[in-house]
Amino acid sequence: QVQLEESGGGSVQPGGSLRLSCATSGDTLDDYAIGWVRQAPGKEREGVACFSTTDDSTRYSHSVRGRFTIARGSAQNTYYLQMNSLKPEDTGVYYCVADALENWVLGPGFDSAYGSWGRGTQVTVSS
Repeated sequence: QVQLEESGGGSVQPGGSLRLSCATSGDTLDDYAIGWVRQAPGKEREGVACFSTTDDSTRYSHSVRGRFTIARGSAQNTYYLQMNSLKPEDTGVYYCVADALENWVLGPGFDSAYGSWGRGTQVTVSS
């Protein structure tokens, strides 16, 4: 079983930046994709970005490509989401999720029935 713990959320003005962290522990994460899913009130869950532990490739939803960057830390058990040029529509609870790469949907409609989830961290973008 994999445990995930997010940190780094907060409030920021439009155009600002935040960095989220996801610390992983438990089972090894070979052949997984670790990433971030967000949910805003009244909206579907959206897969935002993921990092494949198989080949270190990354994937992004259309809504964040070019503004967000996902990376793995040097300790190999922490993943980061650098969020730049934040917009009010980026507001939501951000969850760190570990699941097989083929289960990831980068965009609205993400659903991971068998993946591992963190508890989430709130990101608020508002002036």
